[in-house]
Amino acid sequence: MSQITAITPQKKDKTRCNLEIDGKFFCGMKLVTVMQNRLKVGTEIAAEELSRMQLESEKETALDKALFHITATMKTEREIRDFLKKKGYLEDVCDYVVERMREQRFLDDGAYARAYAESMSKKKGARLIAMELKQKGVSDDAIGEALTGLSEDEAAKNCLEKYLRGKDVSDKKVIQKAYANLISKGFDYETAKRALEGLRDEDEDR
Repeated sequence: MSQITAITPQKKDKTRCNLEIDGKFFCGMKLVTVMQNRLKVGTEIAAEELSRMQLESEKETALDKALFHITATMKTEREIRDFLKKKGYLEDVCDYVVERMREQRFLDDGAYARAYAESMSKKKGARLIAMELKQKGVSDDAIGEALTGLSEDEAAKNCLEKYLRGKDVSDKKVIQKAYANLISKGFDYETAKRALEGLRDEDEDR
């Protein structure tokens, strides 16, 4: 059993409070739930019981918050979980919200990955796109599928031209930095090399 060591009102939402268990933040909870269950400092209670209380009283509120969170842009499952955890929701509530959003097709990591890859492929290489999707919690299989068929040569060419705009392309140091810039944007060595060779071929044709 654990012991509630603090119950403090939340600054941004006066209808909710933060609960500390054994001296550490545990979760957020509605004040009405705290009162209905007669929770107070010194109460001994299992963490699982607090999780059950939060799930029963706040699962729909958490779902509404998550749905509002995705109105501006699509989100991955991990991003929704991180958002809810920052709000003080426990794993049971996160699981409930993610499952409901999956059922209603508001969450689809595969679709997110495809849309993100298509958008970012105009200015980034596959390696960087894959790394960013991985950081967002997208699975390796979904990333691999999203990157299938993407052509990096045109994107690398556009990035190179943008970087070299107004620079002296006859300066070897400038070309070296341009190559490094392409690598930093996630293009592989061969793609960066082809982009630079294409630039030289265009100069020779002029």
